[in-house]
Amino acid sequence: MTFHPRPQAGEAKPWAFPAPERSTLPNGLTLLRCHRPGQQVVAVEVNLAAPLDAEPEGLDGVATIMARALSEGTDKHSAEEFAAELERCGATLDAHADHPGLRVSLEVPASRLPKALALLAEALSAPAFADGEVDRLVRNRLDEIPHELASPQRRAAKELSKELFPAALRMSRPRQGTEETVARIDSGAVRAFYEAHVRPSTATAVVVGDLTGIDLDALLADTLGAWTGDTAPARPVQPVTADDTGRVVIVDRPGAVQTQLLIGRIGPDRHDIVWAPQVLGTYCLGGTLTSRLDKVLREEKGYTYGVRAFGQVLRSTADGKGASMLAISGSVDTPNTGPALEDLWKVLRTLAEGGLTDAERDVAVQNLVGVAPLKFETAASVAGTLADQVEQELPDDYQARLYARLAETGTAEATSAVVNAFPVDRLVTILVGDAAQIEEPVLALGIGEVTVVSN
Repeated sequence: MTFHPRPQAGEAKPWAFPAPERSTLPNGLTLLRCHRPGQQVVAVEVNLAAPLDAEPEGLDGVATIMARALSEGTDKHSAEEFAAELERCGATLDAHADHPGLRVSLEVPASRLPKALALLAEALSAPAFADGEVDRLVRNRLDEIPHELASPQRRAAKELSKELFPAALRMSRPRQGTEETVARIDSGAVRAFYEAHVRPSTATAVVVGDLTGIDLDALLADTLGAWTGDTAPARPVQPVTADDTGRVVIVDRPGAVQTQLLIGRIGPDRHDIVWAPQVLGTYCLGGTLTSRLDKVLREEKGYTYGVRAFGQVLRSTADGKGASMLAISGSVDTPNTGPALEDLWKVLRTLAEGGLTDAERDVAVQNLVGVAPLKFETAASVAGTLADQVEQELPDDYQARLYARLAETGTAEATSAVVNAFPVDRLVTILVGDAAQIEEPVLALGIGEVTVVSN
């Protein structure tokens, strides 16, 4: 019998995060393009300089309603017609608002890119904001709020923001508004916010995908390049301040069988030199099933299905006025809330006293850096990361340099970063659960003053 020769593995090719080409269209729109052969679904991300702190007083949520309305019809097409046009070219169009600004995302097969870009340009330059459509979006948002408050995770996040940040800072309030503020929003408010903040001169478009045979310059000239608008000075950025005095707030939910934990404080943004070591150390603390927190609280004690530690950028600026949320999140059964918190604090103290091991550091590097080629296989993942860099005022090669920095970070440096990120006496702890059962055990831990608030 003749056997085929055994196939041999090829030589590994070096990988680096894709580098974009940067340019500016005549209308002032900044453009980043990235040709990715073989990625036949093209992703387009548009950053609009419409941050949440630009919302008028008493109208929290107007940025979210405007974002949703951008894909709900234009001056040329009704909502039904616009949705049908997107469907005909196999495209999806989404938009959302966050603290740094508003993001519009488009995905479409490369062969349908001309039509989809025309629809995107239409949505940005000529949104309808019809009274009936805006009213419907407001009603939908009002219907969502009670469901969000019923979620322990969302309720904990809301309370943590309220506790950490001063009331005058927009970050202290829900991103998508409250029932009171959303109820005040009408088409006039949405139109006014759009006219004040949405213009090509302060926007950036990112286009990623297989651009073979596509004259992108000509295509953009007829679509996003034809979008017009006035210019405006950059908005002043308010520094992020917070009070991370160690304390505990219990959001009372009588009869709850689980307690939702959210423990947090603010930290540096991605411009800080400590970011890469902090990412590595935080991953060792609670980034995976084999992390310190999971080993103790999940594997050894069985208190939880999982606990995660993470850093999430809230706003990142080159002038040092940005910040990130550093947090530990999970849920435990109600009777073991006190013991779980006690063991969690022991993990943090043990980490500060003994540090990480080289083996922990090596696994974290392999997981964070080694999976990067898989993480960025799609055009959407590359476009989203490039748009994040633009939004956070980072250089275009930041992601590539971050992976190199992670790979060279030593165990001692990662230990120092994570210990400084989660000091045991500077953490605000939010517990959503049955106060009658958990207040006394938590008081006994001595991790800070304990306050009980209603749900």
